[in-house]
Parts: sequence; C-alpha cells; structure tokens
Amino acid sequence: MQNPPHIAIVGATGAVGIELLRVLERRNFPVGPLTLLASSRSAGKQLQFQGRSHEVKTLTPEAFAGVDIALFSAGGSISKEYAPHAVKAGAVVVDNSSAFRMDTDVPLVIPEINADAARHHRGIIANPNCTTAVSLMAVAPLHRVFGLRTLLASSYQAVSGSGAKGPAELEAQLRAWADGGSAPNELYPHPIAFNVIPRIDSADPSGYTREELKMVHESRKILSLPDLRASVTCVRVPVMRTHSVSITAQFERPVSLQAAREAWDKAAGLEVIDDLDADAYPTPLAAEGHDNCFVGRARLDQALDNALTFWVAGDQLLKGAALNTVQIAELFV
Repeated sequence: MQNPPHIAIVGATGAVGIELLRVLERRNFPVGPLTLLASSRSAGKQLQFQGRSHEVKTLTPEAFAGVDIALFSAGGSISKEYAPHAVKAGAVVVDNSSAFRMDTDVPLVIPEINADAARHHRGIIANPNCTTAVSLMAVAPLHRVFGLRTLLASSYQAVSGSGAKGPAELEAQLRAWADGGSAPNELYPHPIAFNVIPRIDSADPSGYTREELKMVHESRKILSLPDLRASVTCVRVPVMRTHSVSITAQFERPVSLQAAREAWDKAAGLEVIDDLDADAYPTPLAAEGHDNCFVGRARLDQALDNALTFWVAGDQLLKGAALNTVQIAELFV
C-alpha cells in the first residue's frame, strides 16, 4: 500500500458518501489519489475535498485500478457486484452495507470493540448497522466487566437512516404543516412528522423485521457471543440524524451503577451524561454532529436480576456509518 494511500469512495454523492469526505478531511486521514465513484447519473459532479474540486466518475469494474482502500456506501446490491472487483484490483474494501456482514470470512468491526478482527480480513471488512454500532458502544464496556447474557432494546431511529430522502420527506411534511397544509408520505407507509412508525424494513414470519434481526445477529458476531439472547424493536421517529436506543442488558455477574459508570468512563468513543436532577441525559440534538456516543439514564433494572437499563444516543451518519468506516480504514494506514 502506497503512503499516502489511493482512496476510492463508492456512493460518493450520497448522504454517507458526503459525510465520508468530511470525516476523512476532519481527521486528517492521509489521502493520496482520490477517486470518487457513483452511478452514471451523478458522473461529472464536482465534490470538494481539502480545498480542491474532484470530479465524480462512473462506477465500473475497472475503476479500482491502483486503489488501496475502497470505502463503499452505495447499497448492498452495488457492494455485492463491485466489491469483488475492488479486491481483485488489490484494494481493501470497507463496506457500509449489509451485503457481507454475516459472511463468516468477513470481519464485522467496531474499532473500539473488536479492532483485531479487522486484521484477519480477506479483502473485505464490514461496517455494522447504524443501530448496532450506537448500541454496542455502550453495551460492550459493560460486557467486558459483567459478561452479557441478554439484550432487550427499543430503537428510536432518525430519518437519515433512510438516506437523503428521509430528511427531505420529514422536512416537506413539517413545512406543509406550518403552512396549514399537508405533504404526502412517499418514502414511509405513514406520515413521519409528529409520528413514530414501529416498523423498519420487511418482516419475517416471526414478526421481527430485518432491521431488528440485524442488531441481534450483528451483536452476536461483534461481541463473539453466538448464544446471546436478544429481542429488539426498531422504530422510526421524526428526528433528523441521531439514533437513540433504550437498552436493558442482563449479565452473568452482579452489577452496580458505580462499576458500570467506571467502565463507561474508560471506554473510548463514549461519554456519560447522567444527572436527572440537572436534566442531563443524552438527547438526539445533543449527540448530533459528535463523534462520540452518549450514554445516560442508567439504573438497576427492577424486573431482571443482574441487569441495567440505560439510554444511548449517537449520530447515525457518523458513528453509525461514515466515522466507523473511516476508523476501520485508519487501522491500515
């Protein structure tokens, strides 16, 4: 790998692609040549990076010649089709889609939790689902101390998780309401403004959705807990870009609030905001734009033994997507 490496971004004009450019620049990632790739519809657009304009090129199998690290954020079907071409050309692929997450030969990585797994890659490293990433930032430090046994979670997921069309639909409905009218819901099955939608993605015969099962299976893989018992409900809420999750975690060993807070205080990428008397707790607006995830509202659970209930919030476009992708790439430079 040359130094600085040749970086390619697939899906460069999407919401996560734009955020990837911002994160690379803000973290002073050593970028040599930069190749921006997207569909033919976006080819020719100019994107700014480090004070220079870079032209977006059409994604083709041949576009990865000379690329050292390819950051993919263009959807699972695109990743499945083009990631093998990038690997064949000699690139390390960090993929933000669900295409490879559960492949046994593909590491699924949150660098603060299981960075070592990335070094056993065979060309592709997967980025977890945004809700999984935000949740495990708070769960993993507790698991190291107490030994995780059961995970119960309800998510409050921002519209940015639906791509650029999500915030656009929410904003259109809010503007229409302010003007005394209404805007149609096209992306979501119901209006999202002033509403919550307790379904994200398709459901299987059990009644659980793909989004909910992603968090279950990905948590097992990242934490190396194949027998982890978990139940998740995923909800779309009228928030622009921060996911929040209410979590009850039950452990093998006795827990205490003091030990939990000590574990969180030592954890990289996590901040504790937890003072009810001062109305200090994580909120989506407080977490928006921050690299760290925020955890609070911690209390001993009253229904389960050896269990804690708490609330975690994290920026969906950062730790839930672009930031985690760049952090994985940083392991190789």
